[in-house]
Amino acid sequence: MSPSARVRAFVALELAPGLRAALAGLMSELEPRVPGLRFVRPEGVHLTLRFLGPASPGQLEELREALRPAAARCPRVEAPVRGVGTFPERGSPRVLWLGIDLPEPVLSLQAACEAAAVAAGFPRETRPFAPHLTLGRWRDRAPRPELPAVELGETPLAELALVRSDLRPGGAVYTPLERFALGGRP
Repeated sequence: MSPSARVRAFVALELAPGLRAALAGLMSELEPRVPGLRFVRPEGVHLTLRFLGPASPGQLEELREALRPAAARCPRVEAPVRGVGTFPERGSPRVLWLGIDLPEPVLSLQAACEAAAVAAGFPRETRPFAPHLTLGRWRDRAPRPELPAVELGETPLAELALVRSDLRPGGAVYTPLERFALGGRP
């Protein structure tokens, strides 16, 4: 990458393969209930801690240096995955999401990711952090769907990633630029 090339990027927690399989099943179950929704690919679902947008190589390097110790300070945890909903809360829905309840160490990690992004020159995020897994998006106006109660149990969270996002006609393609083990363990 040339020194001036910018890439679209974000910081996220990787999901366990078992949760990805459960997400594929949930998406199949929900599909008839949510007309017009474009589901994301299950392998592309992640828990975004900080969306960055266009990032320079220097910003990405600065982030790497800050994310490594932040991930090492956060222990590996189990987090309950439950509840589905839509964003925004009022009006026509744009995003279908699955909830995830993050324990305090992961909320501290998210705050560290925000601080690292601001220190690297990204604008401060103005919206409060709302942990969720995006299942799909509506392009056009749609009525609010009736959604079932969803309880997928607990999932392990063990790895933070700095990820490149390339927008393509068939959907975004995500490429981890670097992974950081939570708790400093490989």
